[in-house]
Amino acid sequence: MGLPYRKTAELFRELFGLKFVPASALGFDRKAATQGMPIYEDLGDKIRVSNVVHADETSWRSDGVGHSVRFAGNENLAFFHIDRHRSADVAQTLLGKDFAGTLVRDRYAAYNGIGVAWQVCLAHILTNAKEIHAEHALLPQTEKDPATGPFCDRLRDLCTRLCEAGQKLQSAKLPWKEAAKIEKRSIRELDQICKQTLRLKPSETLRTFLAGPQKKSLFTFLRRPGVPPTNNHAEQSLRHLVIFRKICFGTRSDRRLQTHSILSSLVQTARRQAVHPRKFLQILLTADTATAQAALYNNSS
Repeated sequence: MGLPYRKTAELFRELFGLKFVPASALGFDRKAATQGMPIYEDLGDKIRVSNVVHADETSWRSDGVGHSVRFAGNENLAFFHIDRHRSADVAQTLLGKDFAGTLVRDRYAAYNGIGVAWQVCLAHILTNAKEIHAEHALLPQTEKDPATGPFCDRLRDLCTRLCEAGQKLQSAKLPWKEAAKIEKRSIRELDQICKQTLRLKPSETLRTFLAGPQKKSLFTFLRRPGVPPTNNHAEQSLRHLVIFRKICFGTRSDRRLQTHSILSSLVQTARRQAVHPRKFLQILLTADTATAQAALYNNSS
């Protein structure tokens, strides 16, 4: 609920006449994290064998030092890991060296060695094109590239139509047999958009990426049912930790990093499984690991 420990203690005192010091609430967190560690590790194993996984990261502070919160998950599972580094090794540890599912991701290079099937977020491409267009518009006339504006406009239009097609495919408003036709037509259009070399460096960097070997990863959602064209799911999943970061300003110890990783994963997974987080945490604190693990999933089989 985003309440600091002191306000939690105040709330219980005002509403229920139950007095305890904020450190007691911290103690419940620690116990829940200790009890939940085996379930957290099993949750990570489940992520590594999932068919579709979204991955993203955001910043975190621990004792004044920069860290990263990594997310990996889907509609059914949520796994968070806070680490000092943003390297490819951490990403590989999170998702496994032999990840065989489809990874929905942004263009961050740390994910390049993971899996063989990617869906690059089209929303990021769309945003990148908008930013380049805005940057280009502020340049003096003598420094402008006549080809950059049309490049950005055509790319934004293509990405918008592809995102709309992805939504229609997922909602069955568009028959799946149309997906191959859309991909073939879109590849031809993208080739035309990226045909001309651009003078503005940011636009040329984006053009080079779109025309390179990773071009096929833009259209994975048209070849694999259940894969969306954007990584909005991961960004929304990280949102609650972004808000948490504003409230608590980060953590102060490695133990708290672990606690935040474990409890965020278990609570968010419970919500995705239509299990009330409070009821799950109550079972976690009062029952054995097997009982708590069965309570986390709405289909324990």
